[in-house]
Amino acid sequence: MPKKPIRTQKKLLAENEDLRARLDEAEEILRAIRSGEVDALIVSGVGGEQILTFKQVEEALRSSEEKYRTLVDEVNDGFYVSDEAGIFTFANPAMAGIYGVETPQALVGRQFLDFVVPEMLAELGETHRRMMQAGHSPEVINGQIVRPDGTRAFIEVKSASIVKGNQIVGSRGVVRDVTERKRIEEELKKSEGKFRAIFDNASTGMFIVDLKAQKFFMCNSTCAKMLGYAQEKFLNLDIADIHPGEDMPFINEQILKFSRGEEGIRSDIKFKRKNGSIFASDLSPALLTIADKEYLLISFIDITERKKAEEKIQQQLEHLTALSAIERIIASIFDLKLSLSEILTHVTKELGIDAADILILNSNSHTLEYGAEHGFRTEAIRKAQVRLGENYAGRVALERYLVQITNLREEPKNPSLKTFIMDEDFVCYFGVPLIFKGQLNGVLEVFHRAALEPDTEWFNFLNALAGQAAIAIENSTLFENLQRSSSELSLAYDATIEGWSHALDLRDKETEGHTQRVSEMTVTLARSFGMSEVELAQVRWGALLHDIGKMGVPDGILLKPGPLTDEEWVVMKKHPTFAYEMLTPIRYLRLALDIPYCHHEKWDGSGYPRGLKGEQIPLVARIFAVVDVWDALISDRPYRLAWPEEKARKLIKTGAGTHFDPQVVEVFMKMPK
Repeated sequence: MPKKPIRTQKKLLAENEDLRARLDEAEEILRAIRSGEVDALIVSGVGGEQILTFKQVEEALRSSEEKYRTLVDEVNDGFYVSDEAGIFTFANPAMAGIYGVETPQALVGRQFLDFVVPEMLAELGETHRRMMQAGHSPEVINGQIVRPDGTRAFIEVKSASIVKGNQIVGSRGVVRDVTERKRIEEELKKSEGKFRAIFDNASTGMFIVDLKAQKFFMCNSTCAKMLGYAQEKFLNLDIADIHPGEDMPFINEQILKFSRGEEGIRSDIKFKRKNGSIFASDLSPALLTIADKEYLLISFIDITERKKAEEKIQQQLEHLTALSAIERIIASIFDLKLSLSEILTHVTKELGIDAADILILNSNSHTLEYGAEHGFRTEAIRKAQVRLGENYAGRVALERYLVQITNLREEPKNPSLKTFIMDEDFVCYFGVPLIFKGQLNGVLEVFHRAALEPDTEWFNFLNALAGQAAIAIENSTLFENLQRSSSELSLAYDATIEGWSHALDLRDKETEGHTQRVSEMTVTLARSFGMSEVELAQVRWGALLHDIGKMGVPDGILLKPGPLTDEEWVVMKKHPTFAYEMLTPIRYLRLALDIPYCHHEKWDGSGYPRGLKGEQIPLVARIFAVVDVWDALISDRPYRLAWPEEKARKLIKTGAGTHFDPQVVEVFMKMPK
């Protein structure tokens, strides 16, 4: 079965009025025809005039009545007709259902007031009397009825008077059961009450904006107080009155997005108070629909203190990062001026000041001397030499506490200092002593070209930076002292070794001068093989000490003018082993052992003392072996004259691959002699 079409109260009443008017007119015409006043009825239509007889009019009337009854019976709302006393003369099925009776006939003959709840009898009775007065217009009546089973229902009645001639003879109307709607309205009222209580008493600022008009609809007391307005005054403001002007294009764009259902409105929005001050807020938007209109509910809190805390944490993090970077500088850069310059770059950046310098204490002259600077316009600071107690830096160093000058232009009496300040355009000054383990190392000075009001955090960081600078100076001083000591020790080692070498030359007159010559040539040849300066120092020491083992050979064998016996050669060949035993306990000479221990080894393995072969022999020993033989050949000895260099060259070349390393020989031959 197809569903019945649903007609609204308004449409149903209009259709009812139209049909009733047509029926009244037809009844009047029918009465006139029946009484003999007229014989027929002339009507106008699309095809022209038409004459209707009594029978035709009666058929038309019956058809209209059937349509009217079908309409009334099928609607979902109740329909009734009552007389002037309010007694029902007609009711449709829906009317019976609303009033809780089985059939429409059960209502006919009963007065509508019989069903009205007692507390509304007087009010609705008065309303009925007004309707029965001539000229009273239709109205909507809301009431409550009691059904026969005792249950109650809320009804809404659209009623109109029935007039015949000039007399009101009754009323007709449409009735709707609005019990469920009333229940929902009551729930909404309760919800609205809860919302209003939450809204008014919320600790966060809240206001509602009419999205279409872009006007304030409502605000709570917290919102008004936070922005500095009375609530009634706030509602008369424009949105632009509570936001900074530069933010308004963005605000308008976001509201437009929200009204279109798009995502908009960021959480971090600035508000402007009545006094013009600005504060940051954490904002939460929500879309509301009230009576088919869209509104934007905004709740917000002042996050100024949170922002300050976040900024402070961020600043502390930046300070820690800067201190960590300075620590790396101190650990990796031993050039004092370079490390201090890097530190001052962080000082000016993190403290937000224009210029800074570090003066280093010269403990001999008791003066502060230029160490490093950053941010100065002139070079005057580079000539600084300040005696303790003089000027600002001298006071800081002497008294060992921070000196702060808020207005330098009113302060200096020293003409040269005044000129320096004017040329640099400085306004304020801070000087901090650089102290490490109770020892004054210098002074850190910072300058700014505008007034400065630093907080405790700023001063704490300044002191931390001063501590790092003091450590940098101390580390650099220690490193310089260590380098100086190392150089002095190295020179002492070198002098000692040369002394040993000279002592050997004095003992063995035959080889006097040989040690110095082969040492220089061995270093030159070793450099051709890409050895570093550190390695070359050990090569030199090894060459100088190559015959140190001969100190263990008896003079009778070492200084014997004639050939040695086999037994004497056994002793002589022990001198490399003697060298190893003598030098091994000396740690700093262990890397120099290869030449004294292995310079008599041969490429083919026929050397001594261990018979090493090829690359088993240390490279420096292979290099020295070539140089040692070369110098021996071209030098005069008591038992022979020096060889010509060409003859010596041929011997060296002949020995390549047997006595000598071929590669070393090749490089040696290319080397200028």
